[in-house]
Amino acid sequence: HVQLVESGGGSVQPGGSLRLSCLANEYTYSSYCMGWFRQAPGKEREGVASIDGNNRTSYADSVKGRFTISKDNAKNTLFLQMNALKPEDTSTYYCAADFYGLGDGTAALKPKYNYWGQGTQVTVS
Repeated sequence: HVQLVESGGGSVQPGGSLRLSCLANEYTYSSYCMGWFRQAPGKEREGVASIDGNNRTSYADSVKGRFTISKDNAKNTLFLQMNALKPEDTSTYYCAADFYGLGDGTAALKPKYNYWGQGTQVTVS
């Protein structure tokens, strides 16, 4: 059973940085598409960034140039480096693995993944 565990969330002032990590207990990161999502209270889950098996990345327009998704296959860990944080980035962030939707690129920003982490809170204020 695949389990994803996020860490690295916290509180930061506007303009600050955080680095989120997502560790899998058993998963081959190298071949599969993975993503980061966020969901604020009362809002739909939003795709933030994705990375596929060839390390091609996609980003939501709201985070382009500020966030960077990456992965360390040897450590089964997915990362999200978040810089120049804004109050509107405040949300619970989730990692996801094994995209089952159709298409690539920004299609992977849709929440069609088989595995999800429990989420980590990011507060920017």
